[in-house]
Amino acid sequence: MIISLWRYSHLVLAVSSFLFLTLAAVTGLILAFEPVVNPTNTYRVNDFSQITLAQTLPVLKTNYPDLIDLTVEPNNVVSINGSDADGKNIHAYVNPLTGKLLGDYREKNAFFQWTTTLHRSLFLHETGRLIMGFTAFILLLITLSGLMLLIQRQRGIKRIFTRIVREDFAQYYHVVLSRWAIIPIIIIAFTGAHLSLNRFGSKEAPKVNLDVNIDDIKTQPAQKLADFTLFKNIKLSAVKSIEFPFSEDVEEYYVIKLKDRELAVNQITGDVLSQVVYPTSQQLADLSLSIHTGNINIVWAIILALASANILFFIYSGFCITWKRRATSIKNKYSAKESNFIILVGSENGSTFRFAQAIYNELDSQGKTVFMGNMNHYALFPKAEQLLVITSTYGLGEAPSNAQKFKSLLEQYPQNQSVQFSVVGFGSHAYPDFCKFAFEVNHWLLHQQWAKPLVDVHTINDKSEQEFSIWAEAWSQQAGIPLSPKMVKVEPASLEAFEVMNTTSEKSVDDTFLIRFEAKRKLRAKSGDLLAIYPANDHRERLYSVGICEKQIQLSVRLHPEGLGSGFLHRLKAGETIQARVIQNKHFHFPKKATSVVMICNGTGIAPFLGMISQNKRKVPCYLYGGFRQQISLEKYAPILESSLENKGLIQFHTAFSRETALNKQYIGELIARDRDFIAQTLASKGVIMLCGSLSMQKGVIEIIDKICQSQLGNDVSFYQSRSQILMDCY
Repeated sequence: MIISLWRYSHLVLAVSSFLFLTLAAVTGLILAFEPVVNPTNTYRVNDFSQITLAQTLPVLKTNYPDLIDLTVEPNNVVSINGSDADGKNIHAYVNPLTGKLLGDYREKNAFFQWTTTLHRSLFLHETGRLIMGFTAFILLLITLSGLMLLIQRQRGIKRIFTRIVREDFAQYYHVVLSRWAIIPIIIIAFTGAHLSLNRFGSKEAPKVNLDVNIDDIKTQPAQKLADFTLFKNIKLSAVKSIEFPFSEDVEEYYVIKLKDRELAVNQITGDVLSQVVYPTSQQLADLSLSIHTGNINIVWAIILALASANILFFIYSGFCITWKRRATSIKNKYSAKESNFIILVGSENGSTFRFAQAIYNELDSQGKTVFMGNMNHYALFPKAEQLLVITSTYGLGEAPSNAQKFKSLLEQYPQNQSVQFSVVGFGSHAYPDFCKFAFEVNHWLLHQQWAKPLVDVHTINDKSEQEFSIWAEAWSQQAGIPLSPKMVKVEPASLEAFEVMNTTSEKSVDDTFLIRFEAKRKLRAKSGDLLAIYPANDHRERLYSVGICEKQIQLSVRLHPEGLGSGFLHRLKAGETIQARVIQNKHFHFPKKATSVVMICNGTGIAPFLGMISQNKRKVPCYLYGGFRQQISLEKYAPILESSLENKGLIQFHTAFSRETALNKQYIGELIARDRDFIAQTLASKGVIMLCGSLSMQKGVIEIIDKICQSQLGNDVSFYQSRSQILMDCY
């Protein structure tokens, strides 16, 4: 709710002021170049910051006896006004060390003068100044709210400069550029607002009045200008202007305006006759002016120019982002009450909607009654058969703004009929809370009596269309609804030839068998990847988790009655060749940095684990919990398991048999509950738990692990799922 407040504040402020902001940014961009292109830049001398008045004033007085005043320009160029030894009037730029004239004095460029007036007051005098000052204040609020959104998006202030997920052009660069431009823009906005506030403050800055007592002016001891102690200690860079004595009369004196004070100095002895220190408010106003105009130095002026350009880009990209969000308005043929398929979407910026729209269009083209809405639209769906939740995660594992009511609505409106569901999470591994909200949604649904999982919760990294296609095919396979090749992006040209090396189909037990393949050409495949086969030689794809054993791809398959994929594999003989492809399943690879790995499976879900433990060359401590029907079901896996236990690729192997005698009957969840302390310690010590097998097994085991996490670790199970400490590949 808080993030929505920041977002709406950010949007309302930007929309309400974008005309004045655009004008201020354009004129500010132009004016930022004034210090850069100022022709007097060529008149600057080296080591200007080291020159003292004791060095420069004697030289200037010698060359130009009748000087009236001296001014130090913001770009550290010195101009003088007066006359030379021949009585010729001079108003020119001068080298303060040599007294050499560098060029005639130039008034401010007319174009920059016009732009300055437009920037400051819109040619509306005090009213215009007030408007532009208020615009600067609005810019400050916009920038601060943007900073809060950036911190929230990046999961904390320490992570602001971590990787940004690449989305569309406007969204991506709106975030990327804000990280670099936000500080200069805050400075621009603050100094602009401060200058306006200072001008329209209740008290005007007091006029400086140097009170000099003429009777107290001394003529002894007389000193040369170069010997004045005061002049030795004042750098020319600290001076704003100097008024020279009109004559050599003792009553005439120097008036020196510095950045923090004003002095009257005896021209004979160098004594300070009077001094007025500027109030802090005036000093801050002068500093704000120097910073706001870029007169500190050329580098800062260039930064201001870039910041002004960024403001213009933010106005453009912000408009694009807002338009895109509004463009995701949903148009349904059917109402929620008459639809069999309900698609609910959680998205902060609208990008997730295109994936949901693809599913909607596919189902609609097949004549299905489909309703698509925000997750906050969840209600009673009297005819629903399938519920698809497609959601991103925002901030620190939080719900997107259009999904924040989902949990309470889910508890308020239990469905009156059994509904199959599937959850798809979008996120990025660049963030620590990867798809955390999707895991939470899946967990909430698992606790609903009416909700039946159709496929495992599926996560998609960086909006990968390939990973989305994997989920779409898995969902299609389980739902019995074919999807078009365009939808699942199957490319027949990418298929490879695989030869059957060995199969146990003729002596299968419990209708399960092992089958091994070897690719005709060398392929990169890891245990946990998926082998996609096409049993009907069409676009219909069947996916199987693979284990790499002895450099061959091994599948563990259960033969299902009328099963398209399992029947096809069961009929294969050694030496036959099929066309298939390996799909990377990176989210279920053996973890590289885990301190230990606990593998939990039932039935054929053991397949990828057999490959992982046989390839555990680093001897990462691995513990396997396997659930099977009977003792005999385990025999086909025994050789690999015994070898792995012997060479320490596997530390322990725990089994549960669900169809043994009543006395020995046990389910895998009981083993996990029994070893609750070990499971908690594994997660606490950065270990990883991996699950592979049936969805019913997953549901029971995750519920047990969730209780362990809450009671012993103080976190929900989604906390560890989002940090890739609980990996799942169930079906």
